[in-house]
Amino acid sequence: MDKKTFHKISYGLYIVCSKNEEKTNGQVANALFQVTSEPPTIAVSINKQNLTHDYITKSKVFTVSILDKKTPLTLIGTFGFKSGRDIDKFKNITYKLGTTHAPVVLENSLGYLEAEVINQIDAGTHTIFIGKITNAEILTQEPVMTYEYYHEVKGGYSPKTAPTYYSDIDKKTEKKKEEIKMDKYVCTVCGYVYDPAKGDPETGIAPETKFEDLPDDWVCPICGAGKEAFEKQ
Repeated sequence: MDKKTFHKISYGLYIVCSKNEEKTNGQVANALFQVTSEPPTIAVSINKQNLTHDYITKSKVFTVSILDKKTPLTLIGTFGFKSGRDIDKFKNITYKLGTTHAPVVLENSLGYLEAEVINQIDAGTHTIFIGKITNAEILTQEPVMTYEYYHEVKGGYSPKTAPTYYSDIDKKTEKKKEEIKMDKYVCTVCGYVYDPAKGDPETGIAPETKFEDLPDDWVCPICGAGKEAFEKQ
């Protein structure tokens, strides 16, 4: 089975947030879709291991921030590869509390939705939460960040708890089929691939910069791991 086929299904990239009394948390999600237009409802798939899953289950509310194409990998890394059990994800992030008092991430968001859970479906490792939209607003007219763009242009990978994650074994099998022209390095923490041909423009690293020539204090743009966490592909 070629699991990369799933990448051809059209997805966006979103930050889904919820609350647990006075506590807040959020995570990156891509498996989200509109269920009905009247009444307006959406569904989102959240891994049961994630803190956001616990918060949605308890509060029965969630918000969805729709990320724009310019979203930096650092923001995706904070909400997609780090746990709210360990850090405050909203520190230094522009956000507000919505009508349900759940947080709404405004940074790099072209619009947002607020929802109340009206049903949920057990999907094994995940729960599909179906929410009735209570509020929605467009913030900018920037182009949307798609899942394909995130993978093909940004060089990102899915965390292990994502519905679209596939294992490193699958990735390595693919790479053996590809002609390797330049040495690339993969982050063993989050799966980000440093491609010398592209460099890391978001942190000022020019294209054609070899991994060995990166500054000693350079870190993974997604998860923040140091150079020592990278391995040659």
